[in-house]
Amino acid sequence: MEIKKKQQDVVRFLEANKIEFEEVDITMSEEQRQWMYKNIPPEKKPAQGNPLPPQIFNGDRYCGDYDSFFESKESNTVFSFLGLKPRPASTAEP
Repeated sequence: MEIKKKQQDVVRFLEANKIEFEEVDITMSEEQRQWMYKNIPPEKKPAQGNPLPPQIFNGDRYCGDYDSFFESKESNTVFSFLGLKPRPASTAEP
C-alpha cells in the first residue's frame, strides 16, 4: 500500500507538470525488473534485499528513489533531479 501511494505521488506530480513519462510495472516483467536492478548504482542499493519501487529514471540515467524525489520536491529542485531544464515562469496575463 505504501509503495502504491509513493508511485501515485510521483505520477501526480509528473502529470500536473506535463512531464512525459512511462510508468513501468516491474511486477509484470522480469526483464524490466532485472533492468531496473542492474541500472541502480551500487551505492544506492539497500544493504539487504532489492530496491523497492518507485525508482526513477530519465531514459537510462538513474535519478533516484522516492525519498530523493520527495526531498527534491520539498526543495523545489525536481526538474534538476529529473535531469530536465527548469520551466520558465508563466507569462500568462490574468
